[in-house]
Amino acid sequence: MKELIRDSERLSGSPFRGRGGLTKRIIPCLDIKDGRTVKGVNFENIRDAGDPVELGALYAQQGADELVFLDITATVEKRKTLSQLVNRIAHKINIPFTVGGGIGSVEDVSVLLQNGADKISVNTAAFRNPQLLNDLAKEFGSQCVVLAIDTKQEEDGEWYVYLNGGRTKTEAKCFDWAKEAVDRGAGEILLTSMNNDGTKKGFALDITKMLSKNLPVPVIASGGGGTMEHFTDVFEQGKADAALAASIFHFKEITIPDLKGYLRDKGIVVRM
Repeated sequence: MKELIRDSERLSGSPFRGRGGLTKRIIPCLDIKDGRTVKGVNFENIRDAGDPVELGALYAQQGADELVFLDITATVEKRKTLSQLVNRIAHKINIPFTVGGGIGSVEDVSVLLQNGADKISVNTAAFRNPQLLNDLAKEFGSQCVVLAIDTKQEEDGEWYVYLNGGRTKTEAKCFDWAKEAVDRGAGEILLTSMNNDGTKKGFALDITKMLSKNLPVPVIASGGGGTMEHFTDVFEQGKADAALAASIFHFKEITIPDLKGYLRDKGIVVRM
């Protein structure tokens, strides 16, 4: 089904257009552990959320704009992303598909693209070796390269970059790393607030707005979506280009059609 997507719809740098400007994207996320979809709170207390192939197919059918697949233990376990599972999901969906986890080379990306990914997400490997972003952008184009940043606001008020699935703190500040990554060729930022992740208390609007207003690439906000109002806030106040969520979709607390209908009624342009 993937080949049915128009080229213009596959590129993160060219979101769907609608009346009033660029459309805002709704993106479900499949966090994968041991071949299953899982979800936690603040990156801990992981619980099972279902079969990723079935969930991916459901979200595509419901009108999700894109799908993100993150193999959350690949880096820690020092192994490659589950390419066979990526392939199974890709054959069930007809929307742009971003895959991350355990990616550390041009060869890794080639394997995933051959198995149906449209874009790839890099995190720890890119931080450890920033040249990787230059290499990937040169080989595949910036529109294919998503930089995922796990960030946490500390007591000093600063947002710091964390690695290895939120396990390792760095002294790098979130905005500084995001700017460098874009300069090196990242075409999109997937920004996850560890403070907000899984809490369903709302997205981190301040850091999202900082990146969205000051970087020339789309910013996907992640972490904290719990109500439909939270999505309105992150689009209107946080200036995000897209919003990613997991548990509210996995556990059917909010459906994608209902959310999009709500956002449309609030004057936010979405693809229906």
